[in-house]
Amino acid sequence: MNKDFQAILQSVKEKKFTPVYLIDGEEVYYTDILTKCFEEQILTESERDFNLLVLYGKDVSSVDVINTCHRLPMFAPKQVVIIKDAAQMKDLKELAAYVEHANPSTILLIEHRFKKVDGKLKLVKLVKDKGYYFTAEKIKEEDIPGWIERYGTSIGFHVAMPEAQLLAGYLGDDLQKIVNEIDKVRINVPEEKQLTSKMIQTYIGINREYNLFEFPVMLTTKNKDKLYKMLTHFVDNPKAAPMPLIVGAMYAHLNTVYQAQALGNNEKELMSVLRLYKDRLRDTVIAARNLPSPKIEMCFDILADYSAKIVGVNSTADDRALLKELVAKMELTIGA
Repeated sequence: MNKDFQAILQSVKEKKFTPVYLIDGEEVYYTDILTKCFEEQILTESERDFNLLVLYGKDVSSVDVINTCHRLPMFAPKQVVIIKDAAQMKDLKELAAYVEHANPSTILLIEHRFKKVDGKLKLVKLVKDKGYYFTAEKIKEEDIPGWIERYGTSIGFHVAMPEAQLLAGYLGDDLQKIVNEIDKVRINVPEEKQLTSKMIQTYIGINREYNLFEFPVMLTTKNKDKLYKMLTHFVDNPKAAPMPLIVGAMYAHLNTVYQAQALGNNEKELMSVLRLYKDRLRDTVIAARNLPSPKIEMCFDILADYSAKIVGVNSTADDRALLKELVAKMELTIGA
């Protein structure tokens, strides 16, 4: 999870406030959580009645905001003023005058969703100096699986890389949607500590027959019929499994197999160290027997080559052609 994001949440928890917070950027998942935090966590329920003031950018001017911020709290040490959709304020930059002489008994949150505020504005410079400025950057597609892993860890629900890649491939980059789906699974299996492919299939509805993380398993366990069936599906439906995610899924699976070889055949140790559930452990052990380490290392080199090709380095082929090439080379390397 984003460190600056966590820092704001921690400061609110510890009641260590600055007079002004400016939150901008494309990733509204963070914006929504922080806004809700300011609405619910700073004031008690009774204090909110008189001291929580939510304004909307399209309806207010800088003068309205400044007058509101300069009022004194009622029956509480602080008041919280939130400007939602501040990007719609016509004179947002004029709030610099307030930030320069902010009311110490007011906590002002300026929520500027979907895009960044012009960094050249005096407002931004003053907030950085006297308050807290946070930009919620949109996460890159290739970083989504890692984000999912970290989110799982943060809630005590382990999500291994293959499952994280599967969710990313099918749910896209909508972080709130991803969180909702993972939370839905947890509600249905509250005692479980790890998200499995069976849970994903049962509670999220992703078809196991064509899911992303099964693809490299078919390759390393030499299940050719299933491999070619999945290859045909992914070539015909490129959005179901974008090439960066396929390459990532293959690398993650082969890396797990590589580690399994180093650990030996003790299934209890493999399950403990690699945190694999039963079905995944079986597939990993089969692949470890099929593939000597030098072949896995050769596969890593192939994946590195295609990681470059899919972004246009030394290749002008489209993703469909690259996928066919990749699978052919991996098959040739792994052998019959």
